[in-house]
Amino acid sequence: MSRLVEVTDEGHVRTIRLNRPEKKNALSNALAWSVVEAVDTAAGEDNVWVVAITGSGDAFCAGLDLSPGSEPYHPKSPMAAQLDDISWVGEFLLAIRKRCDKPVVGGINGVAVGAGLGLAMAADVRLIARSARLMAGYTRIGGSPDAGLTITLPQAMGYEQAMRFMMENRTVLGDEAVALGMAGEVVDDAAFAARLAAYCQELCAWSPITLRLLKRGMVRSTETVEMESQLRYEVANIGRAFRSEDGQEARRAFLEKRKPAFQGR
Repeated sequence: MSRLVEVTDEGHVRTIRLNRPEKKNALSNALAWSVVEAVDTAAGEDNVWVVAITGSGDAFCAGLDLSPGSEPYHPKSPMAAQLDDISWVGEFLLAIRKRCDKPVVGGINGVAVGAGLGLAMAADVRLIARSARLMAGYTRIGGSPDAGLTITLPQAMGYEQAMRFMMENRTVLGDEAVALGMAGEVVDDAAFAARLAAYCQELCAWSPITLRLLKRGMVRSTETVEMESQLRYEVANIGRAFRSEDGQEARRAFLEKRKPAFQGR
């Protein structure tokens, strides 16, 4: 497996660590699909009872890599032969919630933006570092939410708080994230790695069969919309947003570090 992700085991805990610290773990196509592959692999191994996903360096995941010279976003992949209209932005949620019936713990050690936030929110539970920053970021680049955020954020925060968070392009730090329901526990930065490891080990005190059946029931009960259909709807919407003149202007302004001039078309 690519070194873009580091996969380690401690007892029955599988840790998947995004490993692109020089880019704040921003998502290239290769990194994104490596995360999906790592989750799918963990789901199929009986000795893995709990999965943790976290980031290397001081970031969890800064979202899609939009830096000059980065590879263009391309949804097609041999790994997505059946679902390439959903792409990796939807595969995060499908891999974690649908194909992996083991508890997935999101270790939000630093900034999580856009699809990186989507990856974090796809986890079943989240621990967050006190200084970590959460932001949707889509309005800033002329896009609409993807990576399952139209599903996971309203589930976690409630409809109005999710709308405000995304519309206002708010940045939320660790303590507020817990208050809003975006994470279950805030941890001081210096203690974060140790607490994440300890929490995952605590979950291993329970029968893995019990935890898997618990997750299956919880996921089923929260599926008020058909998940794959909603993920396709997200991808269609962000495609329309990015193709619009306003969407193109938003991304130009983002890269040029200026205020965009929107025309409503």
